[in-house]
Amino acid sequence: MIARSEEAGEPLTASPKLSKPVTASSALQTATARLTAAGIERARRDARLLLSTILPGGAAALLREPEQILSRSELNQFQIAIGRRAKREPVSRVVGVREFWSLPFKISPDTLDPRPDSETLIEGILEWVQDRSRPLRILDLGTGTGCLLLALLSELPAARGLGVDISDEALAVARDNAGNLELAGRADFARHDWTMGLTGAWDIVLSNPPYIAEDEVALLEPEVSDYDPPGALIAGVDGLRDYRILIPGATDLLNASGLLALEVGRGQADSVEEMLLAAGLHSPWRKRDLSGVERCCFAVKVKK
Repeated sequence: MIARSEEAGEPLTASPKLSKPVTASSALQTATARLTAAGIERARRDARLLLSTILPGGAAALLREPEQILSRSELNQFQIAIGRRAKREPVSRVVGVREFWSLPFKISPDTLDPRPDSETLIEGILEWVQDRSRPLRILDLGTGTGCLLLALLSELPAARGLGVDISDEALAVARDNAGNLELAGRADFARHDWTMGLTGAWDIVLSNPPYIAEDEVALLEPEVSDYDPPGALIAGVDGLRDYRILIPGATDLLNASGLLALEVGRGQADSVEEMLLAAGLHSPWRKRDLSGVERCCFAVKVKK
């Protein structure tokens, strides 16, 4: 299924009568050429993914019967989807779903598109949790789609969590994802501006805050700069604005021996680690993503 684009403004209606039948393989060939001309690196892969979401039977049907004839509706949907991808809209936004931690997450124009680099944060937290059966209390600041919190809850069966965000629209998406993943009974969501108005003691506080500096936006891929909400990306002149706000507040909310886990941008680990120490946290460590970038910073609160 292809998600409708508000930007595209076109319903997925049937095309006029075709002059001759179009097979899946020929449609793929034409679509691949169009995406290649638009500068898409993995043009054929993206074209196949988009066609697979339209065809009954999905990727298996496309592999099994590449010469199947597309209906007018299928071809029309595919052409619209390819047009959106040619404008550098990510495949995940065209179809409205992104896989994260092997789980499907609904996304929207109001949420950041989850990316594999953020799975490094989940890996680091799970490495820290020695007993996955503990009834941990988890707080996710800037939850967006809820992907971080819900991925953790899927691995920690006795844990409960709260995801907070400034966007009511993002919170609605997160609630939908919790329901779809059958985790709504252990996940709550509420509107807060970082830690303002929050109370209680939490075993784990985590966040993937905005960390792009204002002058770096022009260097981003169009798939990011043109489609992710700016409020989820940009964080002042140095990209560190939101860490300065959330780290002290998150430290106050941590339980004794609790963990603060943060995703960081390229080259920001030193600065964020200094903030963690200045807030009174201890034993900071870092974790690299698959590209070798120091992607996450961790620190713990020492018992008094």
